[in-house]
Amino acid sequence: MALNNNDIIKKLRVALKLRDDQIVDILQLVDFRITRSELGAFFRNEDHPKYMPLQDQILRNFLNGLVIYLRGPKDGKPSDKKASDFKPKDSQPKDSKPKDSEPVAAKPKSLKGKFSFKKKTFKD
Repeated sequence: MALNNNDIIKKLRVALKLRDDQIVDILQLVDFRITRSELGAFFRNEDHPKYMPLQDQILRNFLNGLVIYLRGPKDGKPSDKKASDFKPKDSQPKDSKPKDSEPVAAKPKSLKGKFSFKKKTFKD
């Protein structure tokens, strides 16, 4: 079974945990305009009446925008948009500490020595 362009973008969306609005923003990084409703047609089941096959041009622009989104713009090429502008806003920076109002999760207890695994042998 060969993957088509729709399958590729579906798998990338799931693997990178991207929302539709983030994909629209990624495509805007390479000056490709698409609406969320147009994008939704690519993620539908092939049997659905509103399904649209994803064109090579859109997948190519998405992959080029994804490179900019993940790595940043290419050096020497000025860009009026920054890739960091399109990063998810719900995540905290790694070096930031939780706010005082947020509960701090307790460290999980070690499970070392709690389980014993014995290798089973099968006799013919």
